[in-house]
Amino acid sequence: MSFAGTGVVAIWHDLLPEARDEFYEWHNREHMPERAGIPGFLRGRRYIALDAGPTYFNLYEADTVQVLGGQDYLSRLNSPTAWTQQSVKSYRNVARSICEVTYTSGVGQGAYLLTVRFDVVEGQHKSVSDALRQRVLPPLADKQGITGVHLCVADEAVSKVETAEKKARAEGTQIPAWIVMIEGCAPDYVRVAGESFVAELQRLLEGQSMGPETTLYQLEYTRCKTPGSAG
Repeated sequence: MSFAGTGVVAIWHDLLPEARDEFYEWHNREHMPERAGIPGFLRGRRYIALDAGPTYFNLYEADTVQVLGGQDYLSRLNSPTAWTQQSVKSYRNVARSICEVTYTSGVGQGAYLLTVRFDVVEGQHKSVSDALRQRVLPPLADKQGITGVHLCVADEAVSKVETAEKKARAEGTQIPAWIVMIEGCAPDYVRVAGESFVAELQRLLEGQSMGPETTLYQLEYTRCKTPGSAG
């Protein structure tokens, strides 16, 4: 389906193996309910990798990017609970972007999601964005088994804001600049659509040194804004 709002937090990370059980309890019972309770946050999802790549992908949909740079969210990020501070110390290889959703289309939420991370050289931002939104992405949403296709572009200034929660992690944080997500109801459908997209993308990015990074994920957990949400 189309994303619920025009702001997205996208987070990829690995995890120390010994922290897995505690991570699931914290993430299910405290962290995602807390995030869903922030005004303007609409839905949170967690995925686990089926391919090589960061083990977990976390996706939060919000009304706007302004919500994600606003005081309510920043207050949570700067006042992490003791459980949060302990849990995020086990994160490794973290990448996190706060993004504007510049294209979103689909018929529903899929259990499988491919993330494609890539960069675009400065002078080609508009031409690549126009080509993706007008020509490349719309046909993907109509492919067999595909339930959603989305383009997100990082707001670098908001993504770089230092917070207490970010400082509690053991490592630094990458900021992927351009992200396409393809959702579907079976992994083979998503892989086929992803291969078609990457071929088109590589033609658009011809001459750029870094190719796209792709990982296929399976949905583990969804948290919507409910009366039981914190906040």
